[in-house]
Parts: sequence; structure tokens; C-alpha cells
Amino acid sequence: MEQTQPGDPRHRRRTGNEIKAALRDLRIQLALLNHQVGGRLALKDIDLDCLDVLARSGPLTPSALARQAGLHPATLTGILDRLERAGWIARDRARGDRRSVTIRVLPDRGIEVFRLYQPMLGAMDDVLADYTEDELDVIAGFLRRSAEAGRSATEKLNQES
Repeated sequence: MEQTQPGDPRHRRRTGNEIKAALRDLRIQLALLNHQVGGRLALKDIDLDCLDVLARSGPLTPSALARQAGLHPATLTGILDRLERAGWIARDRARGDRRSVTIRVLPDRGIEVFRLYQPMLGAMDDVLADYTEDELDVIAGFLRRSAEAGRSATEKLNQES
């Protein structure tokens, strides 16, 4: 294989392709991990996605959760019914408007999920410990921008369908 040097456009392209391949590998590994966690907790992958959105964003209305999770509201209703029956979430009625509902993860159940992800979180802490603060800032920026690129691509596909 021909050696390329930093600054050479072929080196940049090759490195970019390596990064994209690593991101695909990471996506697959995270999907497998999520599947294992879901199996241990008797949750579907989409259930875990909704719980993650709720855990990160705090209590949400069903329409806000549907928007953030990229789900049709009718699909979300079935997911919420399943999660509520299994004791994962609570639907709280607003005091001023009894028609308004917010959904939240029950704290004790959220701890169960965290416990199963702890080995991966600990391993990530070990990986991150090898980087300087400046390098971590670059990595965090790259990941934020990559997530935004993914959101934009998703929106574009949604508009085309």
C-alpha cells in the first residue's frame, strides 16, 4: 500500500474513510449493546430509545417525546402504554390543565438501565483518560457536529418521503 503523508489529499481522504468506518463499527457495537440491555430488561430497542430521550431531556409531553424520538404519535402511544404497564414511566397530569400530560422515567427503573450500561461507561472513561483536554474538546466538537449532520440527513429523508 502506498504511504501518504499528512497534508497529502489522499492521506486526508484515507483518514476520513477510516473515521467513517470506525463510526459504523461503533454504531453496530452500540446497537448490539442496546439489544443485550433491552433483552435483559425485556424492552424493545425503541423502548430504550424513548427512555434515553426522557432520561436526558427530563419529563416531556408525548408530542415532544415523539418529535425527539422521531416517532409518529400513534406509534408512541403503544410504546408508552407498554412502558407504563411494565413500570418504567409515569404519566403525570398537569394541575392546571388535566388534559395535558408529561411523561417521566421512574427513578428506580432508570438505575436498572444505568447499571447495565456501567461496564461500557467505565470502559469509555478509560479510553477518554488517554486524551488531553484539548483533544477531548476536538472529539466532543466532532461528535456534536456529526450528530447534527445525522439529524439533517434524517430530516431530509423524512421530507423526501
